[in-house]
Amino acid sequence: MDLNSKQRAQLRALANGIDTILHIGKDGVGPNLVKQADDALEARELIKGRVLENSLLSAREGAEELARVTRSQVVQVIGTRFVLYRETHSKEKEKRIKLVK
Repeated sequence: MDLNSKQRAQLRALANGIDTILHIGKDGVGPNLVKQADDALEARELIKGRVLENSLLSAREGAEELARVTRSQVVQVIGTRFVLYRETHSKEKEKRIKLVK
């Protein structure tokens, strides 16, 4: 499912209030980072990450690679930060993020 512009805007607004929990460093997108991102997406649905200066990847490359391996979607990339979204199935329906149509 691809996000439309209204849904992206909604998720960007929600992402303003969350802390950065992922950091892509010189090792790039490794198995430990993928596991951490996968667990965080399942628990939170929306996560914010950052690509450190010593990384060989750009923020766009890191976000797209991480989105591919975690089956999530890139919401936005600004500077060295990025936001990923994936609907969870472990939360009750009432507690999930409700996307606009």
